[in-house]
Amino acid sequence: MTTYAVPLREMRFVLHDVFGAADVLTALPGFSDATADLMDAVLDECAKLCEGVLLPLNRTADEEGCTFEGGKVTTPKGFKEAYKQYAEGGWCGVTADPEYGGQGLPETIDYLVSEMIGSSNLSMGLYPGLTQGTILVLAALGTPEQKSYYLPQLISGAWQGSMCLTESNAGSDLGLLRTKAVPNADGTYSITGTKIFISAGEHDMTENHVHLVLARLPDAPEGSRGISMFLVPKFLPNPDGSLGKRNAATVGSIEHKMGMRASVTCVMNFDDATGWLVGQPHKGLAGMFVMMNKERLFVGSQGISVAEIAYQSAAAYAKDRLQSRAAGAPARPDKPADPIIVHPDIRNRLLFSRSLVEAQRALAVWAHMQVDISHKHPDKAVRAHADDMAQLMTPIVKACGTDFGFEIANACLQVFGGHGYIREHGMEQLVRDVRITQIYEGTNTIQALDLIGRKLGLENGRLFKGWIKEVDETLKRVDGRADMAEFTAPLKDAVQKLTVLTQWLVAQNDPNARPAAAVDYLRIFGLTAFAWTWVLMIEAALKKNDDLTAVKIQVGRYYMQRVLPLISGLVAVVRSGPESMMAVAEGAF
Repeated sequence: MTTYAVPLREMRFVLHDVFGAADVLTALPGFSDATADLMDAVLDECAKLCEGVLLPLNRTADEEGCTFEGGKVTTPKGFKEAYKQYAEGGWCGVTADPEYGGQGLPETIDYLVSEMIGSSNLSMGLYPGLTQGTILVLAALGTPEQKSYYLPQLISGAWQGSMCLTESNAGSDLGLLRTKAVPNADGTYSITGTKIFISAGEHDMTENHVHLVLARLPDAPEGSRGISMFLVPKFLPNPDGSLGKRNAATVGSIEHKMGMRASVTCVMNFDDATGWLVGQPHKGLAGMFVMMNKERLFVGSQGISVAEIAYQSAAAYAKDRLQSRAAGAPARPDKPADPIIVHPDIRNRLLFSRSLVEAQRALAVWAHMQVDISHKHPDKAVRAHADDMAQLMTPIVKACGTDFGFEIANACLQVFGGHGYIREHGMEQLVRDVRITQIYEGTNTIQALDLIGRKLGLENGRLFKGWIKEVDETLKRVDGRADMAEFTAPLKDAVQKLTVLTQWLVAQNDPNARPAAAVDYLRIFGLTAFAWTWVLMIEAALKKNDDLTAVKIQVGRYYMQRVLPLISGLVAVVRSGPESMMAVAEGAF
């Protein structure tokens, strides 16, 4: 079995000591109750749910998986009961509007809730996680009637939502979708088409499902400009608000997946299903991004979640597993062999994992604070800057969180040796589960293309320059401190490399130059951003000067000396240009 205890101390350190989140957030309109004590209480309660209810189901649910028979999807044993506890605890509406039954808490605290849920049971976390996007869209774009009818049910967890975007012919290119929406005389629309890869499209944990479906109106222009969004419920509403007849939205099949087997993925068929327009005609793509940015940050949290439980499991195993002797004198002469944690390679894998998990958590918390500030701050200029930072960090949190999540799960499986490859210890499940996070909600290549192709080019690099200003302010604050020099010097060097590389890339004329560099460039950016969060964490740890301080300095030192230097090789790769990959003739592959 895997080993996991919610890292409450680490979470509180980042929230309170590194970013002073309570002071920042309680100053925002609507968040006056989001005190440090309240945040801690929320984390404590969620930790109990995760460790006591969700974690024990993780392995058994994976082995059983979801089943599909007679048009119905059944989730694994215990899921329905666990979800009921989850919903009754109010976890479906942590950030939702109190007017409709939500708690109205900041996105920042919801990130940490999502992280611990993902660590304890990634599949379970996906069901309510997707509903958050539905709630956001309806809150932003729904009619008063749609809001009053659907939001309370979604926020309470009685109903769940799904996003029906992808089609077999389109994949990530939504401009190619074929699903049709024909207007009816009563103001509704008849939706016809087939959607694939629909997470939580159908299951037995809630009484109703609310699908957000992208489709084309008869007069729609070609491409992505001709997409509209429709609300298609599983059961149609009666005039009195009760659930009426079954809509023509059904499951054709469920996917047999590599991982996350307890999270159902459906083929959804819409056969003249009744739907209602959400937002404006032909503006469905813009509506989709209302939810997509939140979901991308959510998926980044999933990668961090798996990395955390993988690290904890590998560290516990390494301290217990006896094999061979330390390179010098025996570390445990009273035993037949030393624990494998004495071996440098094992320590290297564990510290690689830990140094990245802690840095990524800090960056994710900061990014979510920017989301909260962008929504609530009374100063328009402050809101705009925070929105810039949230936009810039979204592809980095999503792509780095999930890429490194997969790498860390693999590195930690290696710590177990052959025992990691079999089911007994649960490590192979983590590798299988986290792999999809690099693909859905926009593949990580799409994230990289978004960063390098769109975010860097906005208003002469406004987003990039805004983040560099944040880093410069940090460096100015700790400039001249001898106890910080070993951390600030590598950060300065990395920022310089990133800045020069960014300028070089923006100046390239070859149309393949930026696409060829995108994935490596995002990783360089991410590793540099993590170095910044390590400087922030070391600064905070030195102020505390407790038993955490020495460990933070040691792990931060490892990151600066053995992880951050990876950017030098990546810079060389980017500067090599696209020629070697584009010169090979298509027929040679």
